Amino acid sequence: MSTEPDRRHETIALPKGVSLKVEAGRLRAKGPLGTVERPFPSDVIDLSVAGGSATLELRLPAHRKKSQALLKTWAAHLRNIGGGLTRGVEARMKVVAAHFPMKVQVRGEELVIENFLGEKYPRTTRLSPGTKAQVEGDIVTLSGHDLEQVGQSAANIERVTRIRDYDPRVFQDGIYLIERAHLKEAS
Repeated sequence: MSTEPDRRHETIALPKGVSLKVEAGRLRAKGPLGTVERPFPSDVIDLSVAGGSATLELRLPAHRKKSQALLKTWAAHLRNIGGGLTRGVEARMKVVAAHFPMKVQVRGEELVIENFLGEKYPRTTRLSPGTKAQVEGDIVTLSGHDLEQVGQSAANIERVTRIRDYDPRVFQDGIYLIERAHLKEAS
């Protein structure tokens, strides 16, 4: 008899108030802070929820590395979704303006950057759904309940302030990520 652990299952404890449901290849999670929906590979992984925990069962041969990677990845996704729906997610960015004073503000669902490198027209980027931005001095704080959406908003902001046609060693202006998207500390 083998003492090797069963590699076909992964069990995740769900925080109180979080419910999961899979319908037509989409995972829908609901919690106190909102809902998260994303595609789910229901053809290769089964999800069952009972008694405050979720169990993922692999339909593929468990001895393959890629099968194990898929199972562990979805276990991490479920932990992040559960934590985001109960505690929230936060990322921090820093505004660096060495040459021209930059003005950053939130207008509705957009972040507007004015006077970037002395440009006449403002640069704008849309925040991902469920993400809120707050500007305090030279720090931009992004918050929400979905780790992927907050991270994507931070990437969009960095991308919109990317400098082209100038020497990057001299022109280091932009908005840069200083604290990755992470689950907020439990209070």
